[in-house]
Amino acid sequence: MPDITFRFAERSDIPLILQFIRDLAIYEKLEHEVSASESLLAKWLFDTRSAEVMFALVDNKEVGFTLFFTSFSTFLGKPGLYLEDLFVKPEYRGQGIGKALLSRLARIAVERDYGRMEWMCLDWNEPSIEFYLALGAEHMGDWTKYRLAGDTLSRAARLCP
Repeated sequence: MPDITFRFAERSDIPLILQFIRDLAIYEKLEHEVSASESLLAKWLFDTRSAEVMFALVDNKEVGFTLFFTSFSTFLGKPGLYLEDLFVKPEYRGQGIGKALLSRLARIAVERDYGRMEWMCLDWNEPSIEFYLALGAEHMGDWTKYRLAGDTLSRAARLCP
């Protein structure tokens, strides 16, 4: 395993963050859905601090990233860490970097006294699913994700007076 270090993103990293987002979207075959821009990332990551980004570095080079934010569990009565994205550059996969990123996020959750850490994975992404299960992650098969976005979100917003 290479010597891996971590650092939180700074405002000057916005172009790099956007590149990681685009690379992840290409991997997930969802590049057509990326509408993020540098100005949006500046607003939501650094002006409002709605999410955090952490990089994994090898030889002082950013080779992986995570984007995460705080969720809340009413049942536990405490926050959780929600992992939105985790991506390791293809040429660095299989070297323990993804595992190190997840471990570092788990440490952050424990240090902040969060009750859990959660994320989602595309059904077809067998390598990631196997990786998560090998770590001891529990598949939440009883839960189905729903989404309102774009026009459907706007319509739903107009339903109440």
